[in-house]
Amino acid sequence: MDLLKIYMGFSLIEFVESVLQNYWNSLTKWVPPPVKMTSSYVRDSINVSRKRMDVESLDMLQFHWWDYSNPGYLDALKHLTDLKEEGKIKTVALTNFDTERLQIILENEIPVVSNQVQHSLVDMRPQQRMAELCQHTGVKLITYGTVMGGLLSEKFLDTNISIPFAGPAINTPSLQKYKRMVDAWGGWSLFQGLLRTLKQVASKHGVSIATVGVKYILDQPAVAGSMVGVRLGLAEHIQDTNAIFSLVLDEDDMNSIREATAKGKDLLKVIGDCGDEYRRA
Repeated sequence: MDLLKIYMGFSLIEFVESVLQNYWNSLTKWVPPPVKMTSSYVRDSINVSRKRMDVESLDMLQFHWWDYSNPGYLDALKHLTDLKEEGKIKTVALTNFDTERLQIILENEIPVVSNQVQHSLVDMRPQQRMAELCQHTGVKLITYGTVMGGLLSEKFLDTNISIPFAGPAINTPSLQKYKRMVDAWGGWSLFQGLLRTLKQVASKHGVSIATVGVKYILDQPAVAGSMVGVRLGLAEHIQDTNAIFSLVLDEDDMNSIREATAKGKDLLKVIGDCGDEYRRA
């Protein structure tokens, strides 16, 4: 479970951590401010999570750093590695680091196990540079945004959102974010072509568009897992998620999906490498 410390209020996080730590392994993010990363600062920060979750050791600490011009991320990761060796963290991981910085981190012998990155049929950037490095080093990719906040679904198939009230609303921060990715990739009309291709594959296998979209990404090199967001009581996606594990995409399926995704723009050239969308001025 990803506890999303960046985005959620601390009072809610404290409740979630204290209640759910007995039921799931938790992927806990740490996004420090750009201050000097001393051993005591890092240790004190991590102890906050350990105390809230009432655990001796965090299952996974996912680290994010905003500004690459500040090399303090290496100091922070070295101190996190010390905490791992002390048993206070089981695994150290990254969130939204690019390929260049991942290479630097690994050259400094920091044992990160994964990098959480945005990855979908629209956003195939992780397969262009990141996956090759991951395959050579054993680092895994954990993907998010794989169903694009719900855009990758039957709900948005054959819709025209340019006409007010003619189609489903793009009315959540997540939908708005991934709609911008669709715009950068090639626009709504091209996206409809992708959805139609996915629907053909989904109908063939008796599953949903979202299930096909997640399975395709899980089958990509270096991908170890995909995070599917839920809204408890509103959109839990249990049936679609369970169907992923039994779905087998054949060569025809893979080729048709690959052909549809290739019609869009190269987002590595448009946006930059993994995580660059959060670091552009």
